[in-house]
Amino acid sequence: MPVGIFLLVSAITGLSVYAIEQVETQRAEALNRQIALSASSAMERLASANTVYLRAGAVLMSMQPRMNSTGFHEFAAQLDRDASLRGGGAVAWMQAVEPGAAAAMEDKARADGLAGFTIHPAPQGRVALPVIFVHPVDAVQPGVYGYDPMSDPVRRDAIERAVRSGRPSASGPVQLQSASASGPRTGFGIFVPVFDGSGAERRLVGVLARAFNAQGFIEAALGDDRARGYGIALIDEASSRLVPLAQMGRQVGEGHRIVTRVMFADRPMRIEISPPEGSTLSNLSLLTLLFGMMAAALLLVVARLVTQQAAEDRAALAWFEEQASIRNSLTRELNHRVKNTLANVLSIVTLTRRRTDDIDDFVTGLIGRVRALSATHDLLTQSEWGTTPIRAVVGAELAPYAHDADHVLDMRGPNVELAPNDALSLGLAIHELATNASKYGALSVAGGRVEICWEMITDKLARIEWTESGGPVVPELRRRGFGTELIEKIVAHELKNPVDLRFLPEGVSCSLVVPVRTPAPFQLRGGQGGEG
Repeated sequence: MPVGIFLLVSAITGLSVYAIEQVETQRAEALNRQIALSASSAMERLASANTVYLRAGAVLMSMQPRMNSTGFHEFAAQLDRDASLRGGGAVAWMQAVEPGAAAAMEDKARADGLAGFTIHPAPQGRVALPVIFVHPVDAVQPGVYGYDPMSDPVRRDAIERAVRSGRPSASGPVQLQSASASGPRTGFGIFVPVFDGSGAERRLVGVLARAFNAQGFIEAALGDDRARGYGIALIDEASSRLVPLAQMGRQVGEGHRIVTRVMFADRPMRIEISPPEGSTLSNLSLLTLLFGMMAAALLLVVARLVTQQAAEDRAALAWFEEQASIRNSLTRELNHRVKNTLANVLSIVTLTRRRTDDIDDFVTGLIGRVRALSATHDLLTQSEWGTTPIRAVVGAELAPYAHDADHVLDMRGPNVELAPNDALSLGLAIHELATNASKYGALSVAGGRVEICWEMITDKLARIEWTESGGPVVPELRRRGFGTELIEKIVAHELKNPVDLRFLPEGVSCSLVVPVRTPAPFQLRGGQGGEG
């Protein structure tokens, strides 16, 4: 009853906490979706604003007969002054150069003040777009002037798409040169083509482009939202490898991220938002759990005090009943063990008497077999009549011959445990085989060898092989002794499997199949004792 009351109050408390947490989870998910939508909208707005401004600049440049440095820098400076356009890097003007006109272009650029201007890499029979102007000037890295982005597959793909469509186009991930000590940073670029003329007569004059450091782009778009503890990752979805261009904050597992998709120019981008790690339980849930468990504990103590005396009386009665049951069980178990042992001894005496004419041989054989039975009993007693390893049974019966240097004993096999009755039967068989070997076989001469190996043949059966070699030749005509009778009848009967006993010229060979059975547990409360 006390436990029932405690469990009932605990269950009510648990259901209340669960309901509160469900509401809190739904509220947190709604907030996370709102923040994810806000973050993706902010990045899309920033990319769109820069794209619109670059496109407007491209229209103005197409109206001028020739782009000059002053006009370009005045236009690019507007980007830096407009707070809504911040987050981008350098703005560059790349002038189209037809094949064969590269040398003239280089001479003219050098004459305009770009000393050492060279188009690189050298164009190979294609239109080149070398960088002519860059803003801001202090962001220019060595080698930027004259660099042809058409030599880079990622940039070339974006430029060619922009030229074909006549609209701004964003590139995939590119490495941007940085003036800081941190070295190159991953980013992307937006390219806007500038044409002279219209329709079929239009001619590519150049390309206006702006580079975006992906990390700086995220920070500029989110502003103060960075302090909220959310993780942000910007990924180029058109790339074969969905590797983040930039990420900030703690990233969670894929199944817990909120994914939104946006378009930068004409390129699909994916934004993954990782919500911050929430607390285990809300404050309201913790208070509910605390007061619920206090009430449950108080009711448990009261109910326990009421029922304690009754429980003590029942325990005293149960103890007396248990003692009586244990005495009865021990008496039945002892009776069972004694009957089994006496039956084995009587069988040994009967067969020994039938096969022995001399009283000394009878006594010697009987003593040896009873000792073998006793040795196995010792093993079973040590294991409290539980399971006994095959190796221990074989080792106990062969102990008298184990340290004799005149012959070799080889025992090997896995760890296999036998039930008590099966261990007794195996011990008798090994004793008879060892006695025969010491009198007539491999253990009777120097250089003899006995090999005992065992293995599991199924999950319920183990095979034990006894093989003798190096002993006297076994005669074809021989007297059938008690050992043969015991092994082929008593042992086979007890093990419930036939025994293959062969007297080969080179030595005795015996194969026994032993069941691997788990002994029935000894029941202390009125159950039947003994093993299965």
